[in-house]
Amino acid sequence: MKQLLYIEMDNCIGCRSCLAACTQCGGHDERNRNYVYDVNPLVNRQTIPLMCLHCVNPACARSCPAQAIQVTEEGAVLSALVEKCIGCQNCTIACPYGIPKFDEEQNLMYKCDLCYDRTKDGIPPMCASVCPTNTLQWITQEEYAAKQEKHRLGKWMSSRVPENPLEGETHVKINLPGILQGTVKLF
Repeated sequence: MKQLLYIEMDNCIGCRSCLAACTQCGGHDERNRNYVYDVNPLVNRQTIPLMCLHCVNPACARSCPAQAIQVTEEGAVLSALVEKCIGCQNCTIACPYGIPKFDEEQNLMYKCDLCYDRTKDGIPPMCASVCPTNTLQWITQEEYAAKQEKHRLGKWMSSRVPENPLEGETHVKINLPGILQGTVKLF
C-alpha cells in the first residue's frame, strides 16, 4: 500500500515542530530541509509549510549536468549525492518552488528527501510524525481519494483538481490555504 505526504495548509499554526523534527532525521546533519513561511506577517498569523513536493518530473534533477539528484522508485527526489554534485547550483534555479538550498561550505545542494530512510519502510516522515495540527499527514491512496471526493462536495483542493496551481504533477499533494480565496483563520 503506497502512502504519500499530504499537506493541509490551512491547519498550519506556525509552531515549527516540523522544522525541529527535520533536523533530527537521520542524515540531515541537524539542518532544516523544510521551511515555515509567514504569508503576511504584518497583517495576520497565517503560516504555511514549504518543502519539496517531489515532482514526478523534477526540474532540479533534469537540470543537473552531473546527475547528482536521484529519484527513487517510490518517487522521492533525493538531495544531491556528495560524490557527484559539482556545485553548479542549476537545481536551485530550476526548481519552480525555490526549495533546493546550496551549502557553500560543503559545495553541495540539500533539500527535503521525504525522510527516505523512514518512508521507504512505510514510516511517516519526521515532519508528519510530530505535526500537532495534522497540517502534514502521511496518508494512503484511499485516504487521499476520500479527500479528493470531499472536493466534489465543496471542499476545494489542488494538485490537479480542479485547477493545478502547481508546476506539473507532484508526489506530495496539497490543499491550498483559504487565504488564497480571501478567507482567513479565526485565530
